[in-house]
Amino acid sequence: MKKIDLFSKDEKISASEEKEVKSRRDFFKKAAQLSVGTVTAATILGPVEIKADDPAILEEQPWATTLGDPVTKNRYGLPSLYEHNNIRRNMKLLQSGNWQASIAMCPIHESMGIITPNGLFFSRAHGGVAQIDPNKHRLMIHGLVEKPIVLTMDELKRYPSVTRTHFIECPANGGPEWRGPQFNSAQFAKGMMSCAEWTGVYLKTILKDIGLKPNAKWMLAEGGDSSHMGRTIPIDKVLDDAMIVWGQNGEALRPEQGYPIRLLLPGWEGNLCVKWLARLEFSDKPWYAKEETAKYTALKPSGKAIQHFYALEVNSIITSPCPEKPWTDIKKGQLVEIEGLAWSGMGTIKGVDITFDGGKNWVKAELKGLVLPKAWTRFSYIYKYEGKPLLLGSRAYDDAGHIQPTVKQEREAMGVESVYHRNAIHTWEVTAKGEVNNVQVLS
Repeated sequence: MKKIDLFSKDEKISASEEKEVKSRRDFFKKAAQLSVGTVTAATILGPVEIKADDPAILEEQPWATTLGDPVTKNRYGLPSLYEHNNIRRNMKLLQSGNWQASIAMCPIHESMGIITPNGLFFSRAHGGVAQIDPNKHRLMIHGLVEKPIVLTMDELKRYPSVTRTHFIECPANGGPEWRGPQFNSAQFAKGMMSCAEWTGVYLKTILKDIGLKPNAKWMLAEGGDSSHMGRTIPIDKVLDDAMIVWGQNGEALRPEQGYPIRLLLPGWEGNLCVKWLARLEFSDKPWYAKEETAKYTALKPSGKAIQHFYALEVNSIITSPCPEKPWTDIKKGQLVEIEGLAWSGMGTIKGVDITFDGGKNWVKAELKGLVLPKAWTRFSYIYKYEGKPLLLGSRAYDDAGHIQPTVKQEREAMGVESVYHRNAIHTWEVTAKGEVNNVQVLS
């Protein structure tokens, strides 16, 4: 049978072909009419208007009439060209004086589930992204260990591997909001975080093999990039769930994530998860690099300073709606799903509450999908849109008893002099027109 091009207006067709086209159009019209009744009856989408003469239904689309691209056109798969807006972003305000030593913000508002694709995972670099040859890279482990060792990548991967799902978050995530809203964007307000499935070896497995001396209390982790960033880790965390990882979401780490190996400290500050890991030294005393001491210290209202936080507090944010995904096309009376992400470096998310009036009243959201320790947890609430102004926010709590604070509670504890560990309830203003703005509700 001859293939009929419904998009060609110049080509003449025979009577039999014209009959076939008419038959096809009649079929699509009937299908469209049936769809109207079906969708209107579906409360989550109703009322929805579908036109029986919609060209998208009646006319066969170009991609259905021609042979597609070869399956190996791109040897490494790429997203659809229609997903061009789902990308990491940066701005001058976040460049720390050097665009190479900067941060790429994760588009959390476009996130699905709890796993961030490797190409969208947020990235922070102190000396640019190092391109390291794994065949020439070595990991030195020395200090207060029985058998100091230098491992090649092949030797490291001979240890029994594990795979775990955890988030990584910069301690400055949300920091620009400490005095008031700065970015009318979910991506820039909370995009210094992502969540992935990591594959590697527990550090305690290696230390069991080479022997850790009993007086070892601290571990120095140092990167092999140009910044040689060093971070000090208490031995309790090292022997708990610290990992050396080489895999992310089923493939090798990307260079911006520390290829060929990085340190992973589940639930702890992202800056401690040293990338391009080259050296681990164990000691009975801590080391404090100048940057580590000065940059990550928070001055409290009392005048005392917190030198190290380590674990990240319970936190959450609504990702739909948000400024990038408003409700301007939602009609009054329509049901709409409110979605968001919750996480805690101190345990597992136990629940999330949602407020529509800036914290005066709360309703319980549903947790969706996997609920894992020290990982993103997705939450959801089905809401009947009434076209009224809202002050929309979320409040998470974990199984360790921690509850996400209000802005007022956070400021009373931390003041406004530090950009680190800002986990207060984040509020979106939803206008009567469905527009969404970043605002701040103190209590």
